[in-house]
Amino acid sequence: MAHDDPPQPTRGRPAPATVLHRLATGAGRAARITHTEHLPPRTGRHADWPDQIRSEVIDAIRAAGIARPWEHQARAAELALRGESVVVATGTASGKSLGYLAPVLSALLDGSEAPNGRGATALYLAPTKALAADQRRAVADLAAPLGTAIRPAVYDGDTPFEEREWVRQYATYVLTNPDMLHRGILPGHPRWSSFLRQLAYVVIDECHTYRGVFGSHVAQVLRRLRRVCARYGADPVFLLASATAADPAAAAGRLTGVPVTEITDDASPRGELVFALWEPPLTELSGERGAPVRRTATAESADLLTDLVVQGTRTVAFVRSRRAAELIALLAQDKLSAVDRSLAGRVGAYRGGYLPEERRAIERELHSGRLLGLASTTALELGVDISGLDAVLLAGYPGTRASLWQQAGRAGRAGQGALAVLIARDDPLDTYLVHHPEALFDRPVESTVLDPDNPYVLAPHLCAAAAELPLTEADLALFGPEALDLIPQLEKRGLLRRRRDSWYWTRRERAADLTDIRGEGGRPVQVVEATTGRLLGTVDPSAAHATVHDGAVHLHQGRTYLVNHLDLDDNVALVEEADPPYSTMARDTTAISILGTETEEPWGEARLSFGSVEVTHQVVSFLRRKLITGEVLGETKLDLPPRTLRTRAVWWTLTEDQLERARIHPEELPGALHAAEHASIGILPLFATCDRWDIGGVSFPLHPDTGLPTVFVYDGHPGGAGFAERAYRTARAWLTATREAIAACECEFGCPSCIQSPKCGNGNDPLDKPAAVRLLDCLLAAGIGDAG
Repeated sequence: MAHDDPPQPTRGRPAPATVLHRLATGAGRAARITHTEHLPPRTGRHADWPDQIRSEVIDAIRAAGIARPWEHQARAAELALRGESVVVATGTASGKSLGYLAPVLSALLDGSEAPNGRGATALYLAPTKALAADQRRAVADLAAPLGTAIRPAVYDGDTPFEEREWVRQYATYVLTNPDMLHRGILPGHPRWSSFLRQLAYVVIDECHTYRGVFGSHVAQVLRRLRRVCARYGADPVFLLASATAADPAAAAGRLTGVPVTEITDDASPRGELVFALWEPPLTELSGERGAPVRRTATAESADLLTDLVVQGTRTVAFVRSRRAAELIALLAQDKLSAVDRSLAGRVGAYRGGYLPEERRAIERELHSGRLLGLASTTALELGVDISGLDAVLLAGYPGTRASLWQQAGRAGRAGQGALAVLIARDDPLDTYLVHHPEALFDRPVESTVLDPDNPYVLAPHLCAAAAELPLTEADLALFGPEALDLIPQLEKRGLLRRRRDSWYWTRRERAADLTDIRGEGGRPVQVVEATTGRLLGTVDPSAAHATVHDGAVHLHQGRTYLVNHLDLDDNVALVEEADPPYSTMARDTTAISILGTETEEPWGEARLSFGSVEVTHQVVSFLRRKLITGEVLGETKLDLPPRTLRTRAVWWTLTEDQLERARIHPEELPGALHAAEHASIGILPLFATCDRWDIGGVSFPLHPDTGLPTVFVYDGHPGGAGFAERAYRTARAWLTATREAIAACECEFGCPSCIQSPKCGNGNDPLDKPAAVRLLDCLLAAGIGDAG
């Protein structure tokens, strides 16, 4: 909400610096804080709503407690009313939603007075169901004084079938997600004709999340939407909201395919934010190859969440995985039980894979304040209204600076001061960042990487478009320059057939079912309790081999299960409740072959290349590790089929003469290459909007396709996601930071903070830290003056 006065400290709540001081109290705690950044409060700048906004809408906004808009809200409304597509890229809790809601509600109110027909409609797209449901509540509350002219409704996979027909026929503001647009609305567009014919605005919330393969798919879904709308005579204006992003107009333009004007000057007020960087201490344990073991971010986060809940500080701990969300909640509940049993029930977990009714119940408890602490995946990173939070814990760097600020901004949304704490994992990137705060606080957020022309993305959408309406040559320009080249291939495969001047879908099955737009590669694997047949949740198919294989430990809602059997034919993992004193981690093997080199640059005798590769990946065993310490208890072989991936990669080679000058002996070479590969993967998220789990790597002392020592870093999605190409374009800065991260680490022989990888399929062996530094010195010296 926007108010006339600057934000004031919330009565009865301690200042964020006080909360941090309390957290740092105790043996050795203060030394774990490597840096504290203080962002002072900011006063807001007001403006007036454009004259074209209906007075009833302005009255409804005032009734909600908002006397006047901030400047960026008024500017967004002005551009929308002019018919210009616009992206508002301002900070968390800056009121972006009101900037687009004002013109949308005004248009819907105008449309309700049309003498005939349905009147104007609007479509809202959110990346998650939770955000769409939350926004429906917000729109319904704001529009309540406007009567029945504004009829918001959610249309997603959780919408009961008996409600869906009402939504199609009568809703004026439909809130959904790109998945439902792709699989439900566009293939069934004749049933949506009255809605699409009057479509005035398309709102795309949290548009910075549409990156990589998912973003590329969504870009093509939006092109299909524009095509179907044109069939019904509509040309909607696109209104996008984003966290602060680099060049948001260009990113929004790539996403929608239309020119977009950006608004980046944030005129909203902000409470103070205290942002601490926190490095867990070294333990007395030794890990792989004798490397020192740092306390896990999971264990540290559980301790801090416990302390904050005891203080009465409302907190969300953001984590990197579903398992970590469950584990942190479980550990915090155990610790709180020893302090006050009533507090244990006020901490929970939130993640994808829960059943719809479970998600809704947790959201209600968090919104009401009954939950004091929550461990959550990025499912709650986005704009779900959880106002009233005092603190945010980030259990590991979330992968991008955009996500970092998005998560940190979830606290303090009511105008109060807030505390954010980034807790470093034992990982090269996290260690680098907590000791180089300028990389977080003095650099702009990353550019959004997406590639709608990726043929693996584009081809199924051309098929889906042809199934919706026959494709013509005039349509192909809408889908990008690669479309014309792909059509003959789709004809050859028997997917499209030409009749006169149009192409038609030929199959009986639905074309939209050819692809999963989130790049997850098929049906989710259902996790089923063997003794009762109860469905516990789902796992993405791409992750199933590594996470729900036979013998895997699986956490759900604070309970621990062991996987009895993974049935790949039926996509079912059968589990039983258990209490093992260990966690499990899959090990795998990877082979790679070069399919084609798109571009390359000589770096002296070395060579940097980018192109297409085929990766063969197989999970071969799993490790059992002690909880908290991570000590390996044993290894069990697995018999799972290999998975093949055609994707894009960046790779570099060195010659024997270079290695000799770098004093890298043949017995050191495998460890040097392997260590450089690990560290470069860990550092790449600083230069591309990716997570280390979005990318993979493999190194060879002698690769059969290059005939030289070679390191590959590849996109972990079919056809590529743009990350490897970004690595190629920024290679000098990327590999320089990689070298610095290895050399600056205090360990002697290599540890998780520099060259060991949490997802290494070879158990982090062999690795050679000193040789990796010499290898990268040699590579970078050779590249001086060349591209990259």
